[in-house]
Amino acid sequence: MSDRFRVGIDPGWKATFESVMGSHVRDVFDSRPDIEWEIMAPPADGAASAEVVDQYDGLVILGMPFRARSFEGVERLACISRWGVGFDMIDIAAAGAADVMVALTPEAIKRSVAEAQIALIFALAKCLPDMDRRTRSGIWRTDLPIDGIDVKGRTLSSVGLGRIGAEMFKMARGIGFGRLLAYDPYCSEALARDIGVDLVSLETVMSEADFVTVNAFLNSETRGMIGAAELALMKPTAYFINTARGPIVDESALVQVLRGQRIAGAGLDVFEKEPPAGDNPLLAMDNVILSPHSMAWTQEGMAGNSRDACRNIASVASGNVPACLADPAVVNQEGVQAKLARWRKS
Repeated sequence: MSDRFRVGIDPGWKATFESVMGSHVRDVFDSRPDIEWEIMAPPADGAASAEVVDQYDGLVILGMPFRARSFEGVERLACISRWGVGFDMIDIAAAGAADVMVALTPEAIKRSVAEAQIALIFALAKCLPDMDRRTRSGIWRTDLPIDGIDVKGRTLSSVGLGRIGAEMFKMARGIGFGRLLAYDPYCSEALARDIGVDLVSLETVMSEADFVTVNAFLNSETRGMIGAAELALMKPTAYFINTARGPIVDESALVQVLRGQRIAGAGLDVFEKEPPAGDNPLLAMDNVILSPHSMAWTQEGMAGNSRDACRNIASVASGNVPACLADPAVVNQEGVQAKLARWRKS
């Protein structure tokens, strides 16, 4: 085994590596003589293989899937640093069983996603896509329906109240929203009070809001949690915004309420299957604003994610625990502590 801490970089950045990751990888790693890095070869069957990943002590990952078999027999790998906050592509239980930490970059992405949600809220409230289409077709204001609304005093809700949801609510308070509601069984009342949010049931979040947003991780608990019954609770004048993960929502049920105009519209940055098929009904709907899972890909967000993903690995290379882990409890495992101890500076 090498005396240097070996880092593998996800090949998924392809041609964008230099523009997105390159400078940050070099800034963080090249100043450390104890760290060496390389871009990994693409996985043969799409998912990471245990044979390949265990050639490294740390990995910086974009979207490479890690199945249970990806960790079978893995002994060397200490940490996977995920570029972003979603970890549904990684089998967290299998990683933990192999004494592998999975680190995230929540601080870097929260503002970008929160701003994306606010942008979708305003675009829906002001009917921007329809305004654009009508203007391009020569329709002027005397022929326009008065469908736009102001957000002042309106009720905004979120399914999930983590860092991104909290950031969104802070912005929302400043632009005049009235009631702020959230459903999150893992958030404390004290934290919600500090943000100025009322913790309520999922049913209340769906039924009383003028704008419903999704700010939850995708896992076994949240997959499909917003289905036909939950969407049926929404007011016919309400809008639905999802910038989290598509499979949290039953997409066919969402299509039905939009098609039947049982809600006013939706703003979606994510889909149940990505990219969506060409015959996906959402692509043909005028009451939906769509984005290719990239609204948070701002210059600041890209730089922050790249920097923090590398810093997570640099922390491990110094024998320290990264700032944010998908499963913090894994740090208490003897095997994880042994891996950290190997790199801890005396």
